[in-house]
Amino acid sequence: MRSINIKSLSSSSTASPSTSLATKQHNPLRHRASKLFNELILLNSGRVPRHKTSRKGFVNPRALDHCRLPPELWIQIIREATFMTPDPLSTAEDLSFLESSSLQLSSYYAAMRFKTNVSLVSKRWNAFVKVFLFEFVWISRAQQAKALAHTLLMEFVEGRSAASGRFIRRLHIDTPVLERCSPQDLHTILEYSPQLTIYTDNQSIQRNRCDALPDPRCSPEKLLSLLTHPNSELRRLSWTSYDDVPFHLRMSPLQSMPTMRLEYLELSSCSPNFHALFSDSLESTSPSAAMSVHLPALRSLKVSLDNGMFAVLASWSMPHLRNLSVVSADFSYTGAGFYRFFAAHGKFLRQLELGHSSSLIEEHYLTAPHYPRHTTENRSLSLARWCPNLRELICSADAEWHWESPDWIAPHVLLPSHPRLEMIAIRDIDARIISALDMTSNAPSTDDTAFFPLLQQMSSILGPEAFPSLKYLRDLSVESNSMRRQRPERAVVQFWAKVLGRCRKRGVWLEDVEGFNVTMGTLKRARKVLDVREAVEEARSRG
Repeated sequence: MRSINIKSLSSSSTASPSTSLATKQHNPLRHRASKLFNELILLNSGRVPRHKTSRKGFVNPRALDHCRLPPELWIQIIREATFMTPDPLSTAEDLSFLESSSLQLSSYYAAMRFKTNVSLVSKRWNAFVKVFLFEFVWISRAQQAKALAHTLLMEFVEGRSAASGRFIRRLHIDTPVLERCSPQDLHTILEYSPQLTIYTDNQSIQRNRCDALPDPRCSPEKLLSLLTHPNSELRRLSWTSYDDVPFHLRMSPLQSMPTMRLEYLELSSCSPNFHALFSDSLESTSPSAAMSVHLPALRSLKVSLDNGMFAVLASWSMPHLRNLSVVSADFSYTGAGFYRFFAAHGKFLRQLELGHSSSLIEEHYLTAPHYPRHTTENRSLSLARWCPNLRELICSADAEWHWESPDWIAPHVLLPSHPRLEMIAIRDIDARIISALDMTSNAPSTDDTAFFPLLQQMSSILGPEAFPSLKYLRDLSVESNSMRRQRPERAVVQFWAKVLGRCRKRGVWLEDVEGFNVTMGTLKRARKVLDVREAVEEARSRG
């Protein structure tokens, strides 16, 4: 058995996410398991607390009989003691785009340090912990991907039966631009990780160099095929394309993929040819680009706004699709692919996120050329007709004045009204508030003027004619929630008081980023914080 520092190990286990106050309150069973685990660490290492030992601090060998538990029980105890919150392997959550992932890299590193310390207790525990040490891999630098690929390859060459790759369940790649992973390393990792259920690439893979011959084993199609093997259990997939190959060609491996389990799909483009994003070629929208892809379990889809992509997605079978997020890549709202997609799948949608700036879209409508056969349809486009069952809309706070209706600011130019919409959630309110505060600091007498556009946007959303079924208005900005609660400004509190007053008259609940109600009590507490802060500042100035 290896010699380790038990004191440091005990302190590491105390800092484990499983022993947090929230876990103790909401999951007492896991808290008791963690407490038992800490005691068993000392027993299994040959030491126990001083009141249970002799003067030398070593335990009687008979005491070790109490910790000779079956391997199945040990694995369960270690599982509970090393549990991360939120569960990184859960696929039942985060299917709604209203929920933001709270998993942080710092929390991942803390959990990995704890698991590593536990693995050093003994060879037996090392074998137990290995399952949990490799189940979730977060690659934040290119060197980490290279080290993991080397480890998996050496284990295969040495013919180890307990290869680490078969324990990897989630692979998350999120690196800086200058630290992108090599496609060769990614190929090795995917090749020896057959049990993946979650794969995420946040534009973190290197492109092929122009002065080097591309490796045919590392083409995008080959890499995707490693995730679509016959025994694939993939449930969540976030895939980035790095070339200008037509969408139906680079995603062709999906046609042979067993997609019965896939619940979440994110498709983004990181093309080196920016002008290709604006193409509306006949090849990309023709029926020959259709794909025979069946995704019976898919509930959430997040895509870049690419006309060719939408044209192909229109031919996919997604009967349980409920949530759609459209992020900005171009302005192809006027393309034929956009219409084809919503004509095929719009009736299934209950949640829609539109991430475009309404002002940019409006400018595109006024300046971009239109095809004659689509001109009338484009001008009268309203997603309320395509998505009759829509209940939730997520939009941005950067909407501008509508050029035809100066007294009305729609949440999005493509959805000015909807008879059945129940919730409107708004992102980036913090940026608008900060901009208004900058104006206020430069001209303190213009508080109302600075916040007037944002207040007018909120008032327009609350209009009963446009959204008669509206029940909830949610602020999706974490920073805005902090400015409202923890470090309030008087102008910000006054702004939210006006919004809350309008919500009350309309019978709409105002919610924060976590879905909790914003009440007058919340704003009154913010005012008290302001009064105390101003009193302290005044006392300091006098003293």
